[in-house]
Amino acid sequence: MLRIFQQIALWEAVSTIILFFIAMPLKYLAGIKEAVSVAGSIHGFLVVLFVALLLLCWNTYKWPLSRVLTYLVLSLIPVVSFWVERDLKKQIASKR
Repeated sequence: MLRIFQQIALWEAVSTIILFFIAMPLKYLAGIKEAVSVAGSIHGFLVVLFVALLLLCWNTYKWPLSRVLTYLVLSLIPVVSFWVERDLKKQIASKR
């Protein structure tokens, strides 16, 4: 489950970059409103998956509340989910 959560954290961060730096300029500079609709929907889905997997990992791995809250707060800051992904990668490596 940690590997799946790690991948979702990575893709959530990537979707944020796509939304802010590709879709929004397409909407506001080129008038392509659909770009934000599509990218925003994908990003929203990934955020929901991120939170669901965060709660599942909290329950499964008995993480302290401080880790869960840290991951949750960091996921709200654009692009910082890359840090969460790296932290999860370290956890996966330490379990081997």
